[in-house]
Amino acid sequence: MNIVKIHDADLREAAAKGLDDFVDVFYKAALDSVGGSVDGESMLKLNQYQMTLVVFKTLHDEVMDGGFVQLIYNGYGPFVFFNPFAKAIREWGLDDLASLVNKAGKLFRKYGREIERECSDEEFMALFEKYPDFDDLDDQFVENEEHWVEEIACYIDEHIECFATVVD
Repeated sequence: MNIVKIHDADLREAAAKGLDDFVDVFYKAALDSVGGSVDGESMLKLNQYQMTLVVFKTLHDEVMDGGFVQLIYNGYGPFVFFNPFAKAIREWGLDDLASLVNKAGKLFRKYGREIERECSDEEFMALFEKYPDFDDLDDQFVENEEHWVEEIACYIDEHIECFATVVD
């Protein structure tokens, strides 16, 4: 298993900036520890807590930028929906996020192949109108994003040793 290290000064600085930065410092440290990106091989080097955080940040960044349609179009559907992410975040106490991910996963199974197809920018923008089933899920994610980041930050804080080793 890979050892993820975070400098105490970096952790304190991130915590002082806010919850997003606090979560990001753990995410970036986990990603950096496996060469900056996650693939089949590097995923094996992360523990379940680190991997769950990486999946959450991917989900978060994609949905906040362009919704579930963008997440799926960019090829992250299997990464988010075909692993035990929803189960893991439910164990972290985020039942509502797990339910949302499961609902989006059902839509991914229904529409994923169509959404993942290569297309022009114009065709991509039309996907949002073609698949309005994702709209409510996008809205629900955006409305709850701050709360979920706060919950994840608290979970990390209470289980720091599961995510990284803090060094001087």
